[in-house]
Amino acid sequence: MKSATHFPKHLYLIASGNTTPHHKPNRDNMGSKAFNLLRMSDIGLAVPPALVIGTHYTKAPDECMLPVFTVGLPALEEAVGLVIGDARKPLIVSVRSGGVVSMPGVLETLLNIGLCDKTIAGLLRQTGNPRLVWDAYRRLIASYGEIVAGLSACVFEDEIQRATQGRDERLLDFSELRDLTRRFLSLYQQHAGHAFPQDVNEQLSGAIRAVFASWHAEKAQQYRKLNQIDLDMGMAVTIQSMVFGNSGGHSGAGVGFSRDPMTGERRLWVDFLANTQGEDVVSGRRNAHGHQVLANVAPQAWRKLEEAAQTLEREFTDMQDFEFTVQDGALHLLQTRSGKRTPLAAARIALDLIDEGIIDAATALERTAELQEEDIGTVRLASPGNSEPHASPLAQAIPACPGVVSGEIALDGQRAAARAGDGAMVILVRQDAQTSDIAALESALGLLTQRGARTSHAAVVARQLGKVCLVGCQSLRIDLTARKLRLGDRVLNEGDVITLDGNEGSVYPGAVAAVMVPDESLLERLRALRKSQGIAPHRKHGK
Repeated sequence: MKSATHFPKHLYLIASGNTTPHHKPNRDNMGSKAFNLLRMSDIGLAVPPALVIGTHYTKAPDECMLPVFTVGLPALEEAVGLVIGDARKPLIVSVRSGGVVSMPGVLETLLNIGLCDKTIAGLLRQTGNPRLVWDAYRRLIASYGEIVAGLSACVFEDEIQRATQGRDERLLDFSELRDLTRRFLSLYQQHAGHAFPQDVNEQLSGAIRAVFASWHAEKAQQYRKLNQIDLDMGMAVTIQSMVFGNSGGHSGAGVGFSRDPMTGERRLWVDFLANTQGEDVVSGRRNAHGHQVLANVAPQAWRKLEEAAQTLEREFTDMQDFEFTVQDGALHLLQTRSGKRTPLAAARIALDLIDEGIIDAATALERTAELQEEDIGTVRLASPGNSEPHASPLAQAIPACPGVVSGEIALDGQRAAARAGDGAMVILVRQDAQTSDIAALESALGLLTQRGARTSHAAVVARQLGKVCLVGCQSLRIDLTARKLRLGDRVLNEGDVITLDGNEGSVYPGAVAAVMVPDESLLERLRALRKSQGIAPHRKHGK
């Protein structure tokens, strides 16, 4: 790589066997995501090489372009032995965001940058996989159109629906994907008013600018306001060598938690989609499967993931939320951060980490300081013996955040905010679990979606906010024009009341009684910790 003396001060190279430039990296100057990538690489985990554009450039992204293209990108190319835009050995990259403080799903990411008509043959030579090449290219056109050119996602989603005719899009063969890509190129020109950029440097610079611009987007402003994050902290951008989860039957992408974020139990909690890319899992537009699918399609990668999860917990001394890709059976880690969790899980994880020797009692006390005893339990449906018998469920979904809530249906964020402002209890019902609904999630008591995974970004945010969340309700159909929805055989109007059971994944008509069931054994452990440190019991006012 370029010598440390001449490497630009605000760029950072993450590559096994290369030294980081002399200016000391930290979370403040390279963002939390990239700093954690560096730490993972340093302890020997499989992290694709990356170039990080530091937070220094948040207020003036154009100032990074010269050092990126003259020094940083050549260093990354040297590290991987590929060249962006090269016809025979093209470097294909992702452009990923990363704030100093984690903001799940709020900032933008683009994959497959560097693919164009000139480089597709080179990627085909590298992989021998025409389906991968055309699938990655059509994904790039759609995401670039949405994030950089500002086109509606529906432009491309509707075309996918026409191409698949109800089939899983992963079943499209390479010729169908090639035809779809050509239609995407035409749609891009038609709706953007100019052709999709075939100059890969233009692609990359456009992606960098768009990712930096996402720091100022409305949903980012809302998230910072809700979480009291200072605008001046800024964000970094990571240019990372691509690994392809859409390369066949022994590949895929996923998100995992090293422990159950709902209960805190020590078991891997993984969402995985075979033969796809990571945005399908985290975007909220696709349903996902559990770890057993990963164990079946790539057993060695699953074993590596189990080992990596333990390594991450020891390194970061906390439960971790990580993203990964499996390409042709090989595991690659793309991100890790402390995972969002329920109060119940927060207590159990902190106490278990003491027992496992990973943290000390003082650290556990600090992590549980804000927990109230009344929150250490689970809200459950009241048993029929203690209340009116409840009706049979209308539908089943995947529980992403536990508890039971009842409220009236709201089909968009504006309705949810307005009705909550009137004092109503509201449940937001959406097709997809998207982080553009952050403000609405703050107003609502719960979230129900037709599509999405437990680890999609919106589900993660819902869990952080303590909202009951059910995703992937396959029998849910929404008619926004008529302001109605169907759950199985039942048609409901916006404003009708439903109940979400985030423990069992059930949706009930009307309001159903619920009770808090405390976890007495966990409460005793927490009280013992606090007593040992001279802290009085934490109870809510009025209790």
